[in-house]
Amino acid sequence: MLKYPLLEENNMEAIIVEDEKLAAERLKRLINKVAPEIRISSMLGTIEETVDFLKGASPDLIFLDIHLADGSSFEIFEQVKINAPVIFTTAYDEYALKAFEVNSIDYLLKPVDEQSLKKSLDKFEHLNKQFPQGIDQLLFSIKEKTIQYRQRLMVVYGSKLKAVKVSDVAYFFADNKLIYLMEKSGHSYVLDETLDQLHPTLDPSLFFRVNRGFIVNIDAIAQMNSYSRSRIKIDLMPKCDKECITSTEKTPDFKAWLSE
Repeated sequence: MLKYPLLEENNMEAIIVEDEKLAAERLKRLINKVAPEIRISSMLGTIEETVDFLKGASPDLIFLDIHLADGSSFEIFEQVKINAPVIFTTAYDEYALKAFEVNSIDYLLKPVDEQSLKKSLDKFEHLNKQFPQGIDQLLFSIKEKTIQYRQRLMVVYGSKLKAVKVSDVAYFFADNKLIYLMEKSGHSYVLDETLDQLHPTLDPSLFFRVNRGFIVNIDAIAQMNSYSRSRIKIDLMPKCDKECITSTEKTPDFKAWLSE
């Protein structure tokens, strides 16, 4: 019995848009393993190639990397109408919100693993069951959905449990392979989640991931100073023993976020 009977029934065709050949081949092998009923009809590597392809073809599903050799894949949506659900794949988690403003049904962080891919395809199969009318109704549903951000986090201290409101969080940080939540009150707790897992669940108007080790609430920024030509040192409140400095890659986006 097939795992995804609707995909088999509809003779699903998908394309992979990925500028790293090895990553594209790996994803194709993973799709063939998890859902052999999906046929990968094309593998593309640039915005230009993808736009040209989509002007003359309508795949049932698109696996789309965000950073391509000639720019951001979001530019594709500005140049051609995409009539297919999209599963984004990327090494960066800060584009989750923008991804869900278009045809996205899921957002996978690289390296994509079998379990994450399976969950995405389960979601795709579920949507196909919900909207047998066709792709137009499915896409309408995707675009109409609202994003629910995390409101509370469960922390453990000693033998006790505590629910912390996200609105009470000043920042999250990594230290010695542990993830800490710092309340605005100055209390800190260890979390059983990674920053990669946390970041897409937080309201991006309030929280920003400034580097691999910090996610900060805008209200926790006490002062900022130039650290180098391309990095900013952030003084946090409550104070943190670890330095909080924007990565070179995140600094432009951090400045833009502060100006929103």
